[in-house]
Amino acid sequence: MPLFNKKSAKISNPSPPMTKDPHHHLFYENNNGFNGKNLAGSTMPTAPHIDDLNGSHEANVTKPQLVFNCQLAHGSPTGFITGFASVKELYQKIAECYDFAMDEILFCTLNSHKVDMSNLLGGQIGLNDFIFAHKKGRAKEVEIVKSEDALGLTITDNGAGYAFIKRIKSGSVIDRIQHIQVGDHIEKLDGINVVGKRHYEVARMLKDIPTGSTFTIRLVEPMKSGFQGIAPRKGGAKQSKPGYGSGKETLRFKANGNAAIEDEHDDATQCGIDAINTLLDSFMGINDTELATQIWDLGSNKTNSMDFAEAIDASDLEAFGFTDDFIIELWGAITDARQGRHRR
Repeated sequence: MPLFNKKSAKISNPSPPMTKDPHHHLFYENNNGFNGKNLAGSTMPTAPHIDDLNGSHEANVTKPQLVFNCQLAHGSPTGFITGFASVKELYQKIAECYDFAMDEILFCTLNSHKVDMSNLLGGQIGLNDFIFAHKKGRAKEVEIVKSEDALGLTITDNGAGYAFIKRIKSGSVIDRIQHIQVGDHIEKLDGINVVGKRHYEVARMLKDIPTGSTFTIRLVEPMKSGFQGIAPRKGGAKQSKPGYGSGKETLRFKANGNAAIEDEHDDATQCGIDAINTLLDSFMGINDTELATQIWDLGSNKTNSMDFAEAIDASDLEAFGFTDDFIIELWGAITDARQGRHRR
């Protein structure tokens, strides 16, 4: 059984061009005939109904008619983005809004223009969240001696083919290399292009590098402007969100390519998801809130670890090849959260 199976990505439909108003706000109209109002009720220009290249609309994909405010993190006018059902489609809409290639986007943060991993866009967006898109900046190559078994990296991905560094462990091999920063996209390892690989595949490649050997990593950092700086590596209080993200409902991206508006997770659920993500970090060196949520959903209605393990085996997560010990750890995180033993 292969350790990690990779599924093909769905290509989003082309969309009509943006228009720009006299007040320097970029307006984007989706291809489903949005009604011309944003969440605050302000009027926006409308566009005609446009079919895709095949003459019909994509079937079985729900694209909620919501409008989200967006800016480029290094500075731009405000754009209005709508008509997407996945992170990849969101990136495509942003790229079309600002007229550049989608593969220029490294990742998005919510309600902060900084490279702040506590506000990283994952599998959901609050209905009042403000999206900041981080574009590619300069590339850099670093030669690293793997002097310890663990490099001290936590890797995540943007949902569209780019793995990047979410966390650097204090005192680790990578922490001693100041040229490597949180937010850097991992583009190549020893000349091997890893664009298109999931975060767990890149983490496995790094783990498989023999201790004591030297390797080269090519990174691409997020674009920065004069007023923007990389967030400190170590901790720090989470940024408050004045004026943003006050809604209790979220747009949640589903594994089947659909998106749905759901209530915000309760404390027990969120604590369980966070605990599962911590285990993914510890055991696999990855961070993936969407994966952690999927694991929680599989175990939330189970009464014992055997049923939970069977649910994992019957899902697409079976390809991960989780060990029995790791399944027990995951089950412990779920039961602890149910019984209120986790604190947020």
